[in-house]
Amino acid sequence: MVNVGHRWQRLKWRGWGVLLVVLPMMLGSGFVPAGAEDGFSGGLYAGSGASQKVKVEAYVTRLPGVDKPVLVVKASVEPGWHIYSLTQGPGGPVPTKISVLGPEGIKLAGRMVVFPDPETHREAAFPDILVESHEGSVHWAGELEVSHAPGDLKNLVVEGSFLAQPCDANSCLPPRSQRFSAKYTESPPIEERILKELAKRLQAATLGGTEKGTPGGRGPAKEATESQGQKEMGTPRGEQLLPWQPFSLERFKQFVGPEFNPDQLRITLFNQSSSIWYLVLQMAAGFVGGILLNVMPCVLPVIGLKLFAFMQQAGESRWKAFWLNVWYSIGLLSVFALLAALAITLQFGWGHLFRLAGFNVVMAAVVFAMALAFLGIWTIPIPGFVGSGRAAELAEKEGVLGAFFKGVFTTFLATPCTGPFMGSALAWAFTQPPLTVFLVFMSVGLGMASPYLVVGLFPELIRFLPKPGPWMEVFERVMGFVLLGTVLFILTFLDWPYIVPTVGLLFAIWAACWWVERAAMTGITLRKVRAWVGAVGFVVLAWLLLFPGIPVQEQRIGGLLRVMEERFRERVQELALRESGPQLQSSLMANQVEGNSPGKSGGFTVLVDCTADWCLTCKTLEATVLNSRPVREALRENRVVLLKADWTHEAPEVTQFLKWLGFQQVPVIAIFPADRPNEPIIFTGWYTQGDILRALQEAGPSRNTLLPGGGLAG
Repeated sequence: MVNVGHRWQRLKWRGWGVLLVVLPMMLGSGFVPAGAEDGFSGGLYAGSGASQKVKVEAYVTRLPGVDKPVLVVKASVEPGWHIYSLTQGPGGPVPTKISVLGPEGIKLAGRMVVFPDPETHREAAFPDILVESHEGSVHWAGELEVSHAPGDLKNLVVEGSFLAQPCDANSCLPPRSQRFSAKYTESPPIEERILKELAKRLQAATLGGTEKGTPGGRGPAKEATESQGQKEMGTPRGEQLLPWQPFSLERFKQFVGPEFNPDQLRITLFNQSSSIWYLVLQMAAGFVGGILLNVMPCVLPVIGLKLFAFMQQAGESRWKAFWLNVWYSIGLLSVFALLAALAITLQFGWGHLFRLAGFNVVMAAVVFAMALAFLGIWTIPIPGFVGSGRAAELAEKEGVLGAFFKGVFTTFLATPCTGPFMGSALAWAFTQPPLTVFLVFMSVGLGMASPYLVVGLFPELIRFLPKPGPWMEVFERVMGFVLLGTVLFILTFLDWPYIVPTVGLLFAIWAACWWVERAAMTGITLRKVRAWVGAVGFVVLAWLLLFPGIPVQEQRIGGLLRVMEERFRERVQELALRESGPQLQSSLMANQVEGNSPGKSGGFTVLVDCTADWCLTCKTLEATVLNSRPVREALRENRVVLLKADWTHEAPEVTQFLKWLGFQQVPVIAIFPADRPNEPIIFTGWYTQGDILRALQEAGPSRNTLLPGGGLAG
């Protein structure tokens, strides 16, 4: 017996990289290798004997009170073994799947119901979730859409497949798909009480499923509640996860109802003062937000750059220290001026650059090159930027050019974060004339630069720092590894096809930096120049081969990015074909019929979280505020619908929604009260637990009591 089932499932994707493309499709979606329809053979699956653990028989019959013919499938599971329900959620074992394959013109008309209900429990292999399993004899029933004439019904034979993964208390066998042929019979060899129960559940499903209309005997309201309970109970250490739904404008409008009007929303939100005093107030808020930006997690990975410079400045004259910090501030402000220009001309918001794959690749390359310098692989040829690996020399000199580029680099890395106060100031600025946008952006930049200007004027403030010594060598190496962590962070929000080409580019940069440093050791100028030319040419060639490719007579050599995009597309199509069988389509239809979709009545209090994977502020607030126990309880008590508007990449619907609110950056939290959807309560940049609780109390609960499947917090 092969003990691979649990091992594979526990590899549920948790990180980044190429594994994200392949493993989740295999593990979270019931991956079945080619040839599985006729049983596994060879390699890892040989000799498992899965077919002996589950025996399947199927019949087509009529059930009392059910208008259409019914497909009844019976699975007999060997004692000591179990299989999983049709409704088993992702991230755990492979759910059972029943599909109708033929003849043409035959398909399932809705969801299949089951008797008896699955048992919900925990398994050691999946400690983070609840699993739904069946033991002994299990029966499923589903109505059939038959295009044949009634007289042909007695000759009907339905071909189908039954996929299940048998497990015992210690291990799992690979999932296996068995074919079945279901002939029509008036009296299938199944107990009368079971047939009556299946008929009752099918009738309930047709009427909307208030009790046992869905698989496992659960209606939409009960299913939503149990689904939420599973998420809460299945989280480690008693934590609970919020039941977010993906954002779409259609789904949002369905929840808030026809009373929502974007034009009225704009009037409500933008009816603010445009006086000079209001401008001064927003500039002051931006200045304070800029100061706080220095302690945000985005800036911390490069704090070592200024730390080394501060130690050098402690031994310099006041004026020299001041001018070095002035140049650092000029570099910093130049980026804010660039961002203001982009905001005015191209409507770029704060953090918008990190939505561009090309910018992320460049930033990953620059940070990686800096990390290599800290680790002693090479020396950046800018005085005082990063040393040569002899840490004691790092404090000996800082050039004007080094100070300038430190300011530029630090500011670019700060853009994924939004500090308190600056979010509201920038949001207001985007609705104002170009000069106002520029002034507010520069106020944030001045705030961020102000601590360095103060230190430049009063260098005695940094005399508490230890004197340069051997400890700096260790600190330098530690900072190198911190910067490598920053590279890893950037890779997490790159599109999946970009991961492998970007890693390849980093390897090329590594080789180029090593080659440049090797030539620098000789001290021969001509050799250094040749090394630089060769290194740059090597990196450019690697970039061409990894990303766009080289055109040669209507063909392209290289272009690994295109290869990865094609592979990713093929995997997605393969998954879609595997999952888009008749059962899935009919299940989606049943979802609409049974009321699991939001509907068009509105009446819900809706919370929309505009976030992005590159926004560290977003992730921090989600973990510490939105997912705190008091907020979770308030969301549940008020039956608040939670929509996650992911702005990591170019998402047109999220961009449109942010424009409605008057924002071009994240984080943004918008709470739409059920009785006044055009008067949302909005937080941006920073918010506290108390802010959210007060807003929820002001918004009030949802008026609509119909629970959309998985769409409420309670």
